[in-house]
Parts: sequence; C-alpha cells; structure tokens
Amino acid sequence: MSTISDFMELHFRHFNARETLDAAKAWKELLAGGGKMFLSMAGAMSTAEIGIILAKMIREDKVHAVCCTAANLEEDLFNLFNHNEYKMVPEYRDLSPEAEKALYDAGFNRVTDTCIPEGIMRQVQARIVELWKDAAEKNTPKFPFEFMYELLDQPGVESHYQIPPERSWVLAAKEKGLTIYTPGWEDSTLGNIFCAEVMRGNIKNHRALRTGTEQMELLAKWYTEMGKQKSPIGFFQIGGGIAGDFPICVVPMLIQDLRIENTPFWAYFAQIGDSTTSYGSYSGAVPNEKITWGKLDVDTPRFMINSDAAIVAPLIFSYVLGE
Repeated sequence: MSTISDFMELHFRHFNARETLDAAKAWKELLAGGGKMFLSMAGAMSTAEIGIILAKMIREDKVHAVCCTAANLEEDLFNLFNHNEYKMVPEYRDLSPEAEKALYDAGFNRVTDTCIPEGIMRQVQARIVELWKDAAEKNTPKFPFEFMYELLDQPGVESHYQIPPERSWVLAAKEKGLTIYTPGWEDSTLGNIFCAEVMRGNIKNHRALRTGTEQMELLAKWYTEMGKQKSPIGFFQIGGGIAGDFPICVVPMLIQDLRIENTPFWAYFAQIGDSTTSYGSYSGAVPNEKITWGKLDVDTPRFMINSDAAIVAPLIFSYVLGE
C-alpha cells in the first residue's frame, strides 16, 4: 500500500491540491535548512482532534512554538479529560431551533458536529481555580499555558485522562517545553470562569494572569534569539483572526517600533483558510498583502490554501512527518 506522501505526490497536481503539496514540501525544506516552524491556530481545531497528529509533529520537532485561540488551548485539555462525554451530531446541518434548545437543556454546547458537555473539565476545574488563587495571593502571575502545564504536572491528574495522552498536543508541548501564546485569553470558557471567580471574590484580583503585551514581549525575545542563532522561522497559519495576526506582527514591531536593524522577515508563510479577499477580512488576505505590512519579503515562499483545515492540515502534517 502506498503512503500518504506517495498519494499526494501522485494526485495533488493542480489548484488547492498542488498548493497543499508545495506548502508541505517547502516546510520540509525549511526544517532541513535548520529552520523552525511557528504554528498559529484558530477555528475549532482542538475540538476536531487535531491533537492526534499535531502532538506527533511537536514531539518530532516539526513545530517549535504555537499561538492559538484560548479555546484551542483549553479544548485540547477538555478532550483529554472529557472525551467520552462528548456527543456527536452528524446531522447538524438539519437541526431545528427546537433541537438546538434540547441540546442546550441537556447541558451541551455545539461546535458543528460535536457537542461539548457544559460541565466540562469539572474533575480539574477546582484544581486550576486553586492555581489562579495562589498566583493572585502571592502576586506571581503566569501565562495561561503555564497554568495548564502546572495542572498537567499535578500528581494523579493522569487518572482523569479519557484519551491516550499521546493524542494531546498541549501535553506534547509541555513535554517539549514549547511556549503557547494565547492572545485574547479571556475569550474562552476558562477565561469566563476566571472572571466569574474574581467577581465572586474567590480570586483576589485579575493579576494572576500575565498580559497580552507581555506575551508579545516573550515572543519578540524568542524570535530575536532564533535570529541570533541564524534559524529562519516559518509561519504556518490555520484560519485567521487574532491567533494569526498577533504573532505575525512581531516582525514589523521589531523593525518599525523597536527599530532593531537586520531583523529577518518570516522565512516561510502558508495559510489554510476558506475566507475570500472580497470581504476585506484578515482571514482572507492573500500572503502578498503581508509584504506591505513588513511581515514577509518579496522572496518569502508563500502559499494560500482555500480549503477545510480539518482535511488539509493532517495531510500536510503527515507529509512533513514522512508518512
């Protein structure tokens, strides 16, 4: 039986298929030349269980830092702890408002064909609230991903896993010591819970969490250090929005605002999206537009794949892994 890579080499010859294969090949070339890959991830990719293959990409040093929506950060752990309680709704396109209300009344929140139980992560919610409380009391704020890593390090927490741990990309990132940037963290279930706990007085103040600008500074220092090591950094973007725009802006920030000379542009750019340019959205902006913003250079390898990331991303990852 032929491999996934062989299949793509044979059949992915034109249009978005050709663009997918070219992006995968260029990713491998970047790594072969000593480069690093930065992954940005929007959408509901963790709910789509991208961790099955993304965790492998991280463990095999194909991804070196991640910026994602806070929902993707937390939903990987929701899946790790509560997978067996999820409800699949294959007929989601035909649901009536009354059927949606029935799901709500049953305690489910729907993401396309996947219904997440409202009481998700209850086994560990008390633990993470205690971590927030401790950080606020001691004035030792942390980044959101650091609380997740601290949670995963607690004794006995693995007894709550409902999927094989090798399928959690957040757990893989912790094991590899990767930084996970989550701009706009408050736009998430845990962010809402954190705010509620502060308003109740259970957490002393909001300062348990480090700020978004501190995340930008952390990213800028990492990017600068990679530049000193002569490691070109690629940017692979799933979807758009803040998960993509926040990190890619580190380059013009370093060049235009911090005025650090010889800051390299991103060395590779690829995006999977389904938005079109005609609506003026960031998600639909073609890569060339990023040249005008000082993010990419004229000769930066650039790829725009208009397709479903749940289909395309695993194929690209498999090709990069040599499967």
